[in-house]
Formats: sequence, C-alpha cells, structure tokens
Amino acid sequence: MPRVNAVQKKGKAMLLSERSSRKQGHSRKILAVVDSSPECERAVAYAAAQAESTHGGLVLLYVIDDSDFRQMFGVEHVMRAEAADHARAAMAAAAAIVKSRYAIKPEEIIREGEAIKEITALVEKDSDIALLVLAAGTYHDGPGPLIQALVGRHKAFALPVTVIPANLSDATIDEIA
Repeated sequence: MPRVNAVQKKGKAMLLSERSSRKQGHSRKILAVVDSSPECERAVAYAAAQAESTHGGLVLLYVIDDSDFRQMFGVEHVMRAEAADHARAAMAAAAAIVKSRYAIKPEEIIREGEAIKEITALVEKDSDIALLVLAAGTYHDGPGPLIQALVGRHKAFALPVTVIPANLSDATIDEIA
C-alpha cells in the first residue's frame, strides 16, 4: 500500500499519495492547467520552461466543466461535443506554444468534471507530478476562481502551487524558470 501524506482541512485530512518524482526510474512532472484565457499562455510557457530547465516532464490538463450541460437534457450531447471541440482547440494552442519554444513534448489530458476534483484526481493518479502551475487572471476581485479555490485562505492542497502573473514576458519567464 502506498504511503500517503495527510494535510489538515477543517478537521479532515486531505490525502495525497507519496510523490515518486525523485525515485529512480521516475521523472518530475509539472502540471499546467489549460483554459482559453489570455493569461493561460503565460502559465503554460512558465511550466514548459521549468520542465525543460529541470529535465522533467510537462502535463497539460484541460478540464471541461460539465455542470452546465448535465442539466440540459436533449441538447446535452451537442453542448458536450462543442465543449470537447473547444477543449481540443485550447489544448492544441497550448501544445503549440510548448513545441515552438521548448525541447519537450507535453502530455496532453482532457477531462470532464469539476476542475478541482479533476486536478486532484490526476495528481493522485500520477505520483510523478510535483508542481502545479496556474495563471493569475487580471480580475478586479482576485487572481481567479481556480486559484482562490485551491490556495485561498484556510485551504489545503498537498502540492506546491506556482501562480504566474499574466504580464510576464517570455524573457522574464526564461530567466526565472
């Protein structure tokens, strides 16, 4: 049975399987969440630069939010197909950024569900993932809903999270990654 690390969350432990990225035969992976926001490109570029500079892998994850079309009987399949097309296009754009600038081939994953649950499930499944990279939006009320949900006050997520500002240039990303 794999060892787990426990993180306290409002009296409950949030479990995370032991990370394997430093073990022999394993490679450290960086997970970047892909969406269609303008700032996503910055997070993907940083994650790719970080993966390349540390000789690790890059995982790109797009989560299709299924909450809208779960309740739309009759047109659910059309909405689901449109969302899948949108996800594939966003993933292709993110992968193109990586392939054009970095000497790594990203692992591309598209899942359907609630973003936090899907991120957590992927991290739990792939014990080589050692870092999560998210893009900070330019929202007037904070960096974005996903960041607030994962790392907000009184939240516990048992993996380091790097938040990338939307205004970083390629040169700055390459310097700090």
